[in-house]
Amino acid sequence: MIQREFIQNHKAINFKFYQNPDDFIVVENPIKFTNKGNFIIAKIKKKSLGTWDLLESLSKGLKIYENELGYAGLKDKNATTTQYISIPRKYAKDLKKFRHPKIEIKETFLHSTKLNIGDLEGNSFEIRLHEVKEEDVFKIEKLLKEISKIGMPNYFGFQRFGHEAKENLDKARRYIYGDLLIKDRKLAKMLVSAYQSDFYNKWLVERINKSENEFEPLDGDVFREYKNDKFFTPKKLNETIIQDFLNKKIVPTGLLPGRHAFRSITKARKIEENYDDTYIQEKGYRRDAIVYPKDVSVKYNKQTSKCTLRFTLPKGSYATVLIENIANRNLKA
Repeated sequence: MIQREFIQNHKAINFKFYQNPDDFIVVENPIKFTNKGNFIIAKIKKKSLGTWDLLESLSKGLKIYENELGYAGLKDKNATTTQYISIPRKYAKDLKKFRHPKIEIKETFLHSTKLNIGDLEGNSFEIRLHEVKEEDVFKIEKLLKEISKIGMPNYFGFQRFGHEAKENLDKARRYIYGDLLIKDRKLAKMLVSAYQSDFYNKWLVERINKSENEFEPLDGDVFREYKNDKFFTPKKLNETIIQDFLNKKIVPTGLLPGRHAFRSITKARKIEENYDDTYIQEKGYRRDAIVYPKDVSVKYNKQTSKCTLRFTLPKGSYATVLIENIANRNLKA
């Protein structure tokens, strides 16, 4: 795994971070539901259960196929998480009878369609840091406010690569190049996703190292417009593009190599081509290079030396990366 780099150049802040149900709390911010239709949307709170575990439990409890269930995002196992799951309306009676010691159904809504990945606005987090020195609380608060203004590099977190990250990336490369057969389609897709993400993370490290104070767009970058979610690629930057970036109307994106993905051009492509692989047959994507935390707050308890951070991130972003940004060190290798 590569060393992730950050825009702020500050001295590392020492504290303890434990990803567990008491110290890591996540709540999905959902899309607007139609309140009518053939699908039930269940708002579910769970502890120490990943999304795959949740789907398996619901599938067994309701006696339905897992692919009948829909979800908007994957949530960590080592946390207390609230997320939304879609269930065909015909299973309404079975859902009312459903019981599980780690799963609480908070509310239900009706919706016109099954939930798909990305059907959420973002995620709100409450994270407790341990053994925080009182003199570091102001630094943490100042950094959070600064990051919310200039943005944080949108790395994939260590969770994306699994416990055996190096071995997983090697397996993915061998699978892509035909040197390894993987019959489990779900596993193969997961490994390829990690492989694509590793290219993106390495690209982002280089771009951060070439920037000063703030992420610097380049001629030929692929930008995404926030308003209409469309991509465009200018050969040359101009004042309008720079201002739109500074005003958070557009954002430069990085490549997850694969089929049908937009590639950057000219100056930006000279860097990006070093982190591309045309052998990948899975679909490629573009990912925002920078994201902006919102609703940030810091609360400190002198007696326990615990610091509680609250913030909201766009979908697909990692809270652990923000913690690393504040600490200015990688949490895991």
